[in-house]
Amino acid sequence: MEMTFLGTGAGMPSKERNVSALILNLLHEINELWLFDCGEATQHQILRTTLKPRKITKIFITHLHGDHIFGLPGLLSSRSFLDGEDPVTIYGPVGIKKYVMTSLELSKTHLTYPLYFVELDDEGLIFENERFLIHNIKLKHNVLSYGYRITEKDQLGELQVEKLLKLGIRPGPIFRTIKENEQTVLEDGTVISRKDVTGPPKKGKKITIFGDTRYDKRFSNFVKHSDVLIHEATFSDEHKNLAKQYYHATSKEAAMLAKAGSVKKLILTHISSRYQQEVKQTLLKEAQSIFKHTKIAYDLYTFKLK
Repeated sequence: MEMTFLGTGAGMPSKERNVSALILNLLHEINELWLFDCGEATQHQILRTTLKPRKITKIFITHLHGDHIFGLPGLLSSRSFLDGEDPVTIYGPVGIKKYVMTSLELSKTHLTYPLYFVELDDEGLIFENERFLIHNIKLKHNVLSYGYRITEKDQLGELQVEKLLKLGIRPGPIFRTIKENEQTVLEDGTVISRKDVTGPPKKGKKITIFGDTRYDKRFSNFVKHSDVLIHEATFSDEHKNLAKQYYHATSKEAAMLAKAGSVKKLILTHISSRYQQEVKQTLLKEAQSIFKHTKIAYDLYTFKLK
């Protein structure tokens, strides 16, 4: 499981950073890519990676500001030309369907795959399958903005090969059969219970991705014990009054939330263009003074969650 930051800037693109977009790479887990926000030129950024748009099956929009959605129509259109056939579901605030469908209809764009929408006006569980749960929470911005928490369900422990060998079971397809079923009956009638030949369950990962927001300590319960929290850091502490005025957060405030929520790793993104090159290290130092395990994202940075 890994995350690739396609755009890490705030408001408008700069020479150093494109606007918001993040890919959650789940190819190993479920053979899918999930996209979080889709600012202008997101598809150009994807071209600079090995990621395939046809593998994008879900798109989660945090809010309807242009730097988070202006890349959607182009990406959806291009996906049709890139052998995209599987359905795509877009999650986001009420209005995302109208924006996308109006863009596609006025441009006479025909998609080669089904497109579905889940418009959100509340908080809670918004998706579940055999492997993952996704919850959303309303943040504090000047338009409706959401945070998303992706929780991987605990996975089966590894087969204890030594135990199987002692039972006279030789390596082969039977190993997979045993792991995929609670009980397996062998040819001689022996019943093998999976729980007796597997190790302890593997704890699932938890990732929390916030859209634009002011700091609020109450969010700490939502992010609690996340393996990684991805949070905006539009401003430095020096400009905390601007952050409050424009409904954004500072790097220190992001770190305060990470600490309050006992997360394992904090990654800062959505950086204002006023912080270029060495100046951006100010944001990182401010955050690390409160929460040591902080990184600052840059375009095309990939973080691997082990």
